[in-house]
Amino acid sequence: MILIDEALRKREAEGQPIRVGMVGAGFMARGVARQLRHAVPGMRLVGIANRTVAKAVDVLRAAGHEDVRQVDDADHFARAHQEGVPAAMQDPALLYASGLVDVLIEATGAIEFGAHVLTGAIAHGTDVVSMNAELDATVGPLLQRRALAAGVVVTGSDGDQPAVQLNLVRTVRALGLTPLVCGNVKGLQDRYRTPATQAGYAAQWGQTPEMVTSFADGTKISFEQALVANALGFTIARTAMVGPEFGGHVDDLRDVYLREVGLERLREFGGIVDYVVGAHPSPGVHVLAANDDPEREVYLRYGKLGDGPLYSFYTPYHLTALEVPLSVARVALFRDHVVTSLPEPPRVDVVACAKRDLQAGEQVDGIGGFMTYGVCERADTAAADGLVPIGVLEGARLKRPVARDGFLTRDDVDLPEDRLVVALRAEQDRVLAPRSGGAS
Repeated sequence: MILIDEALRKREAEGQPIRVGMVGAGFMARGVARQLRHAVPGMRLVGIANRTVAKAVDVLRAAGHEDVRQVDDADHFARAHQEGVPAAMQDPALLYASGLVDVLIEATGAIEFGAHVLTGAIAHGTDVVSMNAELDATVGPLLQRRALAAGVVVTGSDGDQPAVQLNLVRTVRALGLTPLVCGNVKGLQDRYRTPATQAGYAAQWGQTPEMVTSFADGTKISFEQALVANALGFTIARTAMVGPEFGGHVDDLRDVYLREVGLERLREFGGIVDYVVGAHPSPGVHVLAANDDPEREVYLRYGKLGDGPLYSFYTPYHLTALEVPLSVARVALFRDHVVTSLPEPPRVDVVACAKRDLQAGEQVDGIGGFMTYGVCERADTAAADGLVPIGVLEGARLKRPVARDGFLTRDDVDLPEDRLVVALRAEQDRVLAPRSGGAS
């Protein structure tokens, strides 16, 4: 952060701000736009693309931009940019193909739409900060392989739990310790929540019922932890993760994992991702790490971290949209990847289970809907058993019934052939076949 703030002030003083484009105009985009306008020097939001252009205009004006230009082609966007006026548009290609955007923020959270945005940005050499863990956990290894080949940085964003965990892992490793558990703290877990049960909470925060449902039914945290696993080469201790209910402090989770998994097992796995329901401080993240140096143990004990064999580190918050500009700066100034899947076979996948009894002939709704929830599974197991990644399932047609809580397999559904994410996932399965997820 010290390097970032100094570098941004220098860019501001030199009149060379980082040019930022954003796709999406929802709850998170609104917060990001205001941060870029009021809190962060050395950056300028040059345009927002959204399928409903009026919402992009509203976000820009709510952020404090009095003069906003609606544009529908490259020439009009270039003119607005030259005049220093932020633009609102429908087509995200006007941003990533313009040469006028240094870093593009993908803030839709929509898998199919996000897949088009990221593949387009990579093809045009535009760096991306993605707030779309769902997309990364579904086809992130393939997208990262493409990005590296194109010399483009594509990364997840500060402010969400995966990046907070990765930042903490980097700190722990810099101390000489070995992270063995990356954990996410939840306040609620109910597989059977639906948009109907979550509508009130969604309205309270200006979010969609489907997004809020994905938080409550465990799908979102499964995507987040799969992303962390595939960024670190970690795995899971068991199907759907351990997910203990624990009302104490995260420091005391050391005993839980020593009991539920065991130190030697954690070492055999090479590290696991997991989550806990009810621990505090919440919402935060934690890392449990081992130490192999007896001399270092003295200083850990002196620093009040206990006697081991696991040492607890945690961050008690994640501030979502408020932290996103930090990622933009890390990418533009230092070519840093905040959090992204490794460009290699994934270790963990997010597969679909039935939220209710499903019948042949039904068309599957989307993430956070009425029909399915997602859980983490080892990628090699998921592939061997033919389990369907929930990220490609929307719009699929059921060929036969699936009982509540049953896994959906490729024999159960016909996937839609016209969706880009389905094609990308098929390519990933061909060129990056899953390897063993660790000890079984």
